[in-house]
Amino acid sequence: MQSVYIDDKKFELFLDSAAIAQQISETGKQIAKEYGDKKPVFLCVLNGAYVFAADLLRQVDIPAEVSFIKLSSYAGTRSTGSVKTMLGINGDLYGRHVILVEDIIDTGKTIHDLLPRVMEHRPASVKIACLLSKPAARTHAVDIDYTCFEIPDKFVIGFGLDCDGLGRNLPGIYALADAVI
Repeated sequence: MQSVYIDDKKFELFLDSAAIAQQISETGKQIAKEYGDKKPVFLCVLNGAYVFAADLLRQVDIPAEVSFIKLSSYAGTRSTGSVKTMLGINGDLYGRHVILVEDIIDTGKTIHDLLPRVMEHRPASVKIACLLSKPAARTHAVDIDYTCFEIPDKFVIGFGLDCDGLGRNLPGIYALADAVI
C-alpha cells in the first residue's frame, strides 16, 4: 500500500517493512554484542513501542528480559505537552542494565520525564533505543543510544504508531500527506 486513510487523513508510505526489518536486525545485533552476558531488561514504553520491542528482542540473541510501562502524551496528531502514567514500572530494576524502548522520540518530553523515574530504581545502567527520532522536534535534550531511523518533523503512523488508536497494525511507516508538524 502506497497510501492509507485514517478517518479523513491521508498517509503515504514513508518506510517500508523491509527497510524497517533490516535496521532493527542491525540494531539488535549491536545491542547483543555490547551487552554480552549482562542480561539486560528491555523496558518497553506502551502502547506504540510494542511492535518495535517485539522485533528488536527477536534480534537480540543473548539472555534478556522485557517489562512494560504505559505512558500517554498524544491526542490526535499533536503532543499534549504532558506525560500521563497509565501503567508504572512493575519489575525490579535495581542493579540491572536497562534499555528503554520507544517507538518515536520527537520532543523528548516522554523520555525526559521517564528517566528520573527509572533512575529511582538504581539500575546499573540505562540506555535508550528508539525506532524513530525526530531531532527537529526536540525540545528536551535526550541522548539516544540506538536509533533505527532519523526522520523529518512529520506525523507518522504504522508499525505500532497510531493516530487516535488507529494505524498501529500497518506493516510500514506512513507519513501524514503534505503536513509538517
